[in-house]
Amino acid sequence: MILISNTMYSQESWSLDDCVAYAVDHNLQLKDFKYNQDANKETYRQSVRNLLPSINAFSDYNIRYGRSVDPNNNNIVNTDFFSNNYRLNAEIDLFRGFQKINTIKASKFLNKAANEEALHQKYLLAFRVMSAFYDIQFMEGLLTISKEQEEVSTTNYTLVKRQVELGQKAKADLYEAESALLADQLLVTQNENNVAAAKLKLIQEMNLEDVTTISIQSSLIEADDNVDIFKANRDSIYSKAATFVPIIKAQELKAKAAKKQLAIARGGLYPSLSFFAGYQTGYFETNVNDNTGRVISFKNQIKDNVSKYVGVSLNIPISNGWSNRSRVKQQKVEMMRADNNFDIQKQELFKLIQQLVQEGDALRSEYRQSSQKMNAQVLTFKIAQKRYEKGLISAIELNQSKNLLANSQNENLQVQLRLKVNESTLDFYNGLPVFNINRAQ
Repeated sequence: MILISNTMYSQESWSLDDCVAYAVDHNLQLKDFKYNQDANKETYRQSVRNLLPSINAFSDYNIRYGRSVDPNNNNIVNTDFFSNNYRLNAEIDLFRGFQKINTIKASKFLNKAANEEALHQKYLLAFRVMSAFYDIQFMEGLLTISKEQEEVSTTNYTLVKRQVELGQKAKADLYEAESALLADQLLVTQNENNVAAAKLKLIQEMNLEDVTTISIQSSLIEADDNVDIFKANRDSIYSKAATFVPIIKAQELKAKAAKKQLAIARGGLYPSLSFFAGYQTGYFETNVNDNTGRVISFKNQIKDNVSKYVGVSLNIPISNGWSNRSRVKQQKVEMMRADNNFDIQKQELFKLIQQLVQEGDALRSEYRQSSQKMNAQVLTFKIAQKRYEKGLISAIELNQSKNLLANSQNENLQVQLRLKVNESTLDFYNGLPVFNINRAQ
């Protein structure tokens, strides 16, 4: 079954959505971010539970030797004896400078920020997978072009060989045709290796185990005379992206958390008030009945020695080495740093979108022109091929025309894929569903 499963994986044709979904499900680094999410969620939940009263139970068993104080009556005794105490305490904060409320808000912001950071890592992985996915298409395109060139060279070599046998051409022409064929065969081998390397990169990004190759579904755009009509609006894209890009939202949440953490530090400057209550009792070996001289039973002592108490506690910070005010100053710096990091992230996002828009405009123009150039080179080569067959041009001139055609095809394919990546990236920042991340969760 394992062998069949591995064979199915290697033979299956993967779409870009399939690759992204699989990578998100099996990436080990994303699991680490998931653990960080879980830790922040529990921190937030505990900050809420900290509003509940603190209840503790206590018990001890003491054996005293020699001269000691009798805990029953505080008399000094010289005999060995034991005592057994039980206590139940409860305490709740009535006021602590709103520190607990602000802690809840801060941990909630940090929990949401951790979720956004985890989502951001998923999108980064998706972009890496997309880059590897289109690298395969580019390398496969180059391989197809090189194979077409090899077929042309094979046909020419066969033609020249026949002409040499008939005495129509010199043997030097055969050597030139063979040299061109060998060069094209070498290029095919190199491109096959490049395809294998590109597939390995995608397999590694997906963390696809026990496979050595992968088949992907082609998703190239078609040549379109109107490809340069679309003009991206930089400011409009940035306005949309700033509202949902995870890293921006994460940094905004961290800045809000820093403000609450400053409020927590300031809360340490205020007095704190708490309410407490308790119940305690005990059994003492020195507690004897005056009439009989025997030690009072455990049951009676537990009932008779009950002590209950309630009270309030007020704590007023006065100095403490000026530590509270120092924490406030330090937290102010952290808040300004968080705000600055938020501004940096927004600035970086604007620069990125600015570059993508400029690159998109350039690529659309390049794609249209490279398509026209490629079409012209196709016609030029067809004419050169016919002229070569009639002996009107040399093999060198034919190879020059063939190389120019291959270069124009390579240029067009490269621009085509770069434009595809650029448009997909801009679609993402426009809020369009480029990656099916939800399905992969």
